[in-house]
Amino acid sequence: MPHDFKAKLTRREWFSASILASGALLLGFGRFAWPLFVPSPGKDSFAGGKALGAVGFVGEGQSPMDTLLGTELEGRLYTDLSTLTPTDPITPTEKFYVRTRASQLLDHQNLWSIRFGSHAQPTNLTLEDLRRDTKPLGLHLMECAGNTREGHFGLISVADWAGVPLSKLLDAAQIGARATRVLVSGFDTYATRSVSSIPGASWIFSLDELRTSGAFLATEMNGQPLTRDRGAPVRLVVPGWYGCACIKWVNEITLVNDTAEATSQMQEFAMRTHQRGVPKLARDYEPATMDQAAMPIRVEKWLVGERIKYRVVGILWGGSRLVKALGIRFNPEEDYVPVDYFHQTGNDPWSFWTHSWAPQKPGRYMIRLRVVDPPIQTRRLDVGFYLRTVEIRDV
Repeated sequence: MPHDFKAKLTRREWFSASILASGALLLGFGRFAWPLFVPSPGKDSFAGGKALGAVGFVGEGQSPMDTLLGTELEGRLYTDLSTLTPTDPITPTEKFYVRTRASQLLDHQNLWSIRFGSHAQPTNLTLEDLRRDTKPLGLHLMECAGNTREGHFGLISVADWAGVPLSKLLDAAQIGARATRVLVSGFDTYATRSVSSIPGASWIFSLDELRTSGAFLATEMNGQPLTRDRGAPVRLVVPGWYGCACIKWVNEITLVNDTAEATSQMQEFAMRTHQRGVPKLARDYEPATMDQAAMPIRVEKWLVGERIKYRVVGILWGGSRLVKALGIRFNPEEDYVPVDYFHQTGNDPWSFWTHSWAPQKPGRYMIRLRVVDPPIQTRRLDVGFYLRTVEIRDV
């Protein structure tokens, strides 16, 4: 999907496009009512069935979901993906994931400004400047590079953003010939010391990376000003990139050149963003973009006629090319089979899929996805990163 179209896609337009493209049928399943991607009602294998509930995933830690935990660098909120539906793909602001909570020292009640430009000729960009130019920028997904099964893969969310394209600010700045990169920094001083994270929220991008990704300074999400833990008063959003590059509490944007060293945050997240080692220079750091990825978010249990059947519901996101065929398997000794109901209309935010499943016997099953077509880079899928396990007792 061309970026210009994607950036303007509203929540209503996104849902309408999904329905029209897939010939969807709305089926009731309590709070899980959602459109199935089927060509006609006659081909829905769950028609007339009774929903019995959902089978939980096992071996994924005990972290409570949709709940703010800890403080400052140790702060977390894991989004509960199990209730997602295509009728409302947006994550409510209070449930949008948090990887680091705001510093106790942060005070954005006073006048906030961003130091902008070169070291030699900086200017101050005020919140009033940004708010004057703020515009709707559409639905975009964000995922933490450290999103793992210990938190039920809950460090991933979608919001409807508003802000100012960074390209507009860069075009207005007088960029010298030697300024080839942009350092975006955020307030990152804390009252307590972290045992798991390194202070220093900053990332260096090439000018081309910021423009082609459609990066923007966000001041609003889901129609309201940003909340404190989600980057208020202003944060960077880089569509298609991991959240570690989407700097919160932005207070400085500096023009630098190709000799700039990778920041401490870039070094900390080098392995999780698939770098070759830990690059010393920012220019040697590969873009922290998300490969195409997919995973199940719930397994529904149904009674259809006299038989127990299961419907696996999942999401697909990341990458830059549309997926034509998605495969699924339920244990390593089994072959991949095509996902039943699947249609992707864009790489950002997420797309939904479903698969009808009738396990032959009780036991544990490991659910894994792969992109069948086209042949594209899927490093996390290749190693089973998003594999999820269920315990089936009734067949």
